[in-house]
Amino acid sequence: MHSHVLQDVLARLDKTYQAFFRRIRESRAGQTPGFPRYQGRNRYHSFTYKEFGNGARLDGILDNGFLVLSKIGRVVVRWSRPLDGTPKTVTISHEADGWYVCFSCADVPMQPLEPTGQETGIDLGLESFATLSDGTMIHNPRCYRRAERRLKTAQRKVSRRKKGSHRRRKAIKLLAKAHLKVKRQRTDFQHKAALALVREYDAMYHEDLQVANMLKNHHLAKSIADAGWSAFLSILAAKAAYAGRRVVAVPPAYTSQTCSGCGAVVKKGLSVRWHACPDCGTSLHRDHNAAKNIERLGQSRQGEVA
Repeated sequence: MHSHVLQDVLARLDKTYQAFFRRIRESRAGQTPGFPRYQGRNRYHSFTYKEFGNGARLDGILDNGFLVLSKIGRVVVRWSRPLDGTPKTVTISHEADGWYVCFSCADVPMQPLEPTGQETGIDLGLESFATLSDGTMIHNPRCYRRAERRLKTAQRKVSRRKKGSHRRRKAIKLLAKAHLKVKRQRTDFQHKAALALVREYDAMYHEDLQVANMLKNHHLAKSIADAGWSAFLSILAAKAAYAGRRVVAVPPAYTSQTCSGCGAVVKKGLSVRWHACPDCGTSLHRDHNAAKNIERLGQSRQGEVA
């Protein structure tokens, strides 16, 4: 095995313990930080060559070339797209339907889009995935919810098979493929939604959500995890930086309670989906009201980019 692969394993271990020590420093009274979990031989699904050209290199024309890995040899690759920038590391990962290679590159050239002069606020939610400040609602696909029956059947097959048997291994593989399909459906939707926003708006403002804390709500945790807000915001920020756009995070406090018309605070529970201001008479959907407040807050924080 190449030495860089072993060094990367130690780097992962060090990163895990550094995160553990950080949780100890930041933990509150009565909370347990959580010691790093033992990683068995089946826990890791990837390995990394941390220096491109030393252990991993390309041989031949990129569109129809080979990936040469030290101690493994030539590997035929179905290239999804040409490489941009300078490759730095190469990670080989194993998914339920095969092996994949990921290149991390530096000095990736930007491809700025023409300015549109448009800005928007984005309120992420569960009823609709996102609501923009102009009232546009992006449908929530609910990928996991729609696949629950199929996943339940696949999980039941695994539970009924004898442990260690070939049929159980086959059932586990089918279950993994079912989960992988849900993951890819969600990622595909997030990329398409982010691309549509980046093409239409020069600046996008969103709430600085603490999703990990929101997942502690056991009534909404499954739906929040299914929406994948954190992944979407990361994709949006990456696409915006590539296209020369701006993404700004604003504090989420009172964005739903404050009236976008007059600024008065109109308290309402989560079940109340319509905002009606008794002072100025503003009447609109709760998420639309929040999106307008988010846009106004973002415009007042022009220098801060997420």
